[in-house]
Order: sequence, then structure tokens, then C-alpha cells
Amino acid sequence: MDDLMTIGEVAQYFGLQTSTLRYYESIGLLPPPRRVSGQRRYTTEVLPVLAVIQLAKDANCSLDEIRTLLYGPSEHVLPSARWRTLVGTKLREVEATIRQALELKALLDEALHCEALLRELDECPLIDTQEPEMRKTG
Repeated sequence: MDDLMTIGEVAQYFGLQTSTLRYYESIGLLPPPRRVSGQRRYTTEVLPVLAVIQLAKDANCSLDEIRTLLYGPSEHVLPSARWRTLVGTKLREVEATIRQALELKALLDEALHCEALLRELDECPLIDTQEPEMRKTG
């Protein structure tokens, strides 16, 4: 009986709210735990599952992606193969985000130092050069 943990103990171990564990159970990420006098009692076998869930969440995986990782569309695919597929997809997403951010940075750097753009902004008659509180109201 020593290996059974309360929902509060498991939640505290991972820095989670107990409601998070109940939610994970309700959506099928965690198997239903044993009940002792109506209260949830988890075996230590749940700890690695929660560690994987936390890692996947830190890797920006959705709960649906995590469910697929843990339980897969097919029992014939090893979890390690599902992990490689998921991480490969996430890595490509991160690389695309980095490329977009670098392109945006280059555009902003260029716009910041573009004398023609700065001059056009200052000389454009449609752009007000006064501070908003200095504008005349009519």
C-alpha cells in the first residue's frame, strides 16, 4: 500500500493543480486510478507518464498530440517511434518560426536605418508630426 499516492501528492510532485490531474483523466491522458474509500490513489507507474506529458507540454505539444504520443493511433507503433515523429514535426515548426522571426528582424533592421523611409515619413503631409495631445481639436 506504500506505493499508492493521493492526487494531492502526485499533483505536488509535479507542481500541478489536482484539477489538472482530474482533467487529464477525463480526456484520457491518464488511466483512471484505483479508488480507496472513493478517493483516487495513484501507483508510482503514473509518474513517468506525467513526466512525458510535462515534457511534451514544454515542447509545445497539444493535448491531442500528447494523447497520440502516449496511446497512438495503433498499438503496433512503439511510443519511441511516435515520439520521434512528434518531435520531428515540432522541430520543423520551430525552425519555420525562427526563419520567420529572422526575416522580420531583417525587415525591421532595414526599416530602422532606411533614410529614404525616414525622410518620407517626416515629409508626408498626411502624417501628423505633432504629439497627439498637441493636436488642435476643432
